Amino acid sequence: MGIRSTISNALLKAAEKRGWFDNGASNSIRWSNRLVTDDNILESSDVYELLSDISNQAALAEPVLIGPDGKEIKNHPKLKLLRRPNDYLTGSEFAKLQANVYLLQGDVYPIYIGNQLHLATNVYTELDDRLTEHFKIGGIDVPGIAIQHIKNIGTSYDQGVGLLELGKNTLDGVMNAEKILNEKYKKGGLLAFLLKLDTVLSPSNKNQKAIVKKITEQLDGVSTDGETKMFPLGKGYEIETLKSPVEDDKMLDYLNIYKPDLGKFLGINVDTYQKLMSTDIEKAMMYLHNKVVKPYLKNLSEHYTELLFDADSNYRIEWRINILDFVPYSVKTTIAYNQVRTGLMTPDDGSLLLGQQPKNTDESGQLLISKDLIPLDMLRDFAEQSLKGGEEDETKGNEDVPNHTIQ
Repeated sequence: MGIRSTISNALLKAAEKRGWFDNGASNSIRWSNRLVTDDNILESSDVYELLSDISNQAALAEPVLIGPDGKEIKNHPKLKLLRRPNDYLTGSEFAKLQANVYLLQGDVYPIYIGNQLHLATNVYTELDDRLTEHFKIGGIDVPGIAIQHIKNIGTSYDQGVGLLELGKNTLDGVMNAEKILNEKYKKGGLLAFLLKLDTVLSPSNKNQKAIVKKITEQLDGVSTDGETKMFPLGKGYEIETLKSPVEDDKMLDYLNIYKPDLGKFLGINVDTYQKLMSTDIEKAMMYLHNKVVKPYLKNLSEHYTELLFDADSNYRIEWRINILDFVPYSVKTTIAYNQVRTGLMTPDDGSLLLGQQPKNTDESGQLLISKDLIPLDMLRDFAEQSLKGGEEDETKGNEDVPNHTIQ
């Protein structure tokens, strides 16, 4: 049993007793009017959409193991671990959760324990005089060989920055503005009425009190049952509608301006992204991939290589995304045709690209080159043969020209 497995099993017992990890993160920051947590921040539809698009790309990425010789290793226990990291999360669920925590909090801590992968919470870190990072969970030291600190780097070398910190001022305003509008319309748009009387209310005037009570009861029911109310008011009584103190237009203008700013803290320009989504989904996905996902997967690759392998093993873990997943089917068809025609793909490869079953024949598994492709060093011979054939018999054309193929 390797040292990593030994440490992993020893830590498992301590983790089970103290609850080091769960299905998600538990950090929160309290603002002036609202408690913003990892859960309710997703109530903002813009934030949820962006996080979902980014984490979905991360979930589509497949782990790949590169051996010391630089070749890909297909079957390895560590690949199985990455595809099913633990008993309660699948590989794609783990990938989405990890990406969301990374983007929201700026730091995520994968821990290799009990031959499983988990995301640790409430981790305390510190650097010693030699700039070696030490980890504690619940007061228990965790060996650095069993845990990694993946940071969304800002200006600090020991702490990452996420949306909860970077966008705290903008987030404060946006979340509270949304809350005010939601509460207003949950309460019927904050309808309010003013009952004016020409006379002073007298506690001893039972008839007057009964009339006022009847009117107010009907007013209270205006926004609930949807019925038209008739108010038979006598002389000296008048009802006026009060204007809501919440001005919707100003609130919506504020949200339209500042909600897109939240996307900038995730690494993209929301206006650019939304315009691309409306005109070219492929370009939008590539924009997202190059701006956010690709750097994130690079960071992930370095940390997981260090977490799961010894430094001198020369193994390397990578995450790869098939960019053609974001391409429309019609474009895939063109790509498959050109790739097969130029010998970059076999016909079976083209079938797989288009979601079809390969033929698995000798012919469909070969690299083919179109006969009209001529090697550059044979162009002169081709020209001479073409000219010669034309001089001898114009009706025969280029029959004497050999079909050049590249084996």
